[in-house]
Amino acid sequence: MTPLKGIHHVTAITGDAQGNADFYAGLLGLRLVKKTVNFDDPGSYHLYYGDAAGTPGTLVTFFAWPGATAGRTGVGEPVALTFEVPEGALSWWSERLSAAGFASPPPEKRFGVRVLGISDPDGMRVELVESMVPRETEFWAAGGVPKQHAITTIQGVTLAVREEERSAALYAGELTFAEAGNERGRRRFSVGTGEGRSFVDLVMPATVARGRMGAGTIHHVAFRTEDDASQEQWLSQLTTLGLHVSPVMDRKYFHSIYFRERNGVLFEIATDGPGMAVDEPPESLGEALTLPAEYEPLRATLERALPPIVVSPATQAANV
Repeated sequence: MTPLKGIHHVTAITGDAQGNADFYAGLLGLRLVKKTVNFDDPGSYHLYYGDAAGTPGTLVTFFAWPGATAGRTGVGEPVALTFEVPEGALSWWSERLSAAGFASPPPEKRFGVRVLGISDPDGMRVELVESMVPRETEFWAAGGVPKQHAITTIQGVTLAVREEERSAALYAGELTFAEAGNERGRRRFSVGTGEGRSFVDLVMPATVARGRMGAGTIHHVAFRTEDDASQEQWLSQLTTLGLHVSPVMDRKYFHSIYFRERNGVLFEIATDGPGMAVDEPPESLGEALTLPAEYEPLRATLERALPPIVVSPATQAANV
């Protein structure tokens, strides 16, 4: 079985597309690399943010449901997204976030490194962690954040699970994760190696009730696989395990299969390619609305219905 290469992307829900862009592109300095629609609901946006090239492992994506009610975190779902920044950057980020109205408590120590946590405008938990690990990602110079402070990649996610051992056995026994530590009720598993290495942390939920999807909640976590051939291996393996995996779905920028792990968290395994530049030049990623071929006949209607999203150097500079 070809090992998974790390986290590919994390997908969450927002109730305000422009406010979401202001935070993730304007304040955090990520690049809006794709402005498309939810392939299962073309009347709403699907926004992708990442490094300059939209490299797998840097991507956080959002289903934008205008006016969506706030979700509720609970058992069997991701409850936090952790970005990685260079060592020594947290003081700078603490000042930047506070100045923008996103106050946070002092950084805490976790597995020997400092972690700064805040809530995004929809209430989703976002963390920044310092690291010296080199990453094969591309700095987005127009993001308004100096390179020595800029987010480099997604380091990991936190999952709230009721029956920890059921997930742990699956991760370490079948999904090619490796157990990496246990600290203060947080059990860590690594996935991938080298520049692509990322983490999944298991914690006990604050409540035994299941969460409710809505604005501010994380919908699913996707893990990287090299290509279609390795994905087919995973499809066969997951089917053998009885995990009710979906058929391969063409998401244009990658191919995907979906399944729920033993505690009900929705996982995806996505191919590294074709990539974000498959339908627009690298220099203009995210500037225009891009659509899968089946929705091209609806372009005029969708462009009229979807609200404009503005991400400009002026917007970013206002948040420096």
